Amino acid sequence: MVELTEAISKIPLMITVHLAYAEDIQQQHYMTLQVVEGTTLYEALEQAGWLAQFPKLALWCQQVVDIKTPAAKLWHVGIYAQKQPTSYILQPLDRIEVYRSLSADPMSQRKSRGKKK
Repeated sequence: MVELTEAISKIPLMITVHLAYAEDIQQQHYMTLQVVEGTTLYEALEQAGWLAQFPKLALWCQQVVDIKTPAAKLWHVGIYAQKQPTSYILQPLDRIEVYRSLSADPMSQRKSRGKKK
């Protein structure tokens, strides 16, 4: 009986997470992924194949791997709109979001629209 309990405790617990990435208006990517409890945000992106599919994301991840505090304008990943480090440990049903860089600063766009009126 003790051996069975030990064997069951060694079975990794799987959790479900969701991934979302809107490359642009026409191309949006969504995925549901089963990962082992304790998986990091980076590991989930890798397991999903997104680091191979999106080379710019992979390069960015390599550049920020040691950063523990996300920098607002330069950060490209988060959980439910909250920017997180790539070392973030995923929780069941987390939604990993990949953010794309803005083509223009929203405040500058509003100011220029205001000047045109």
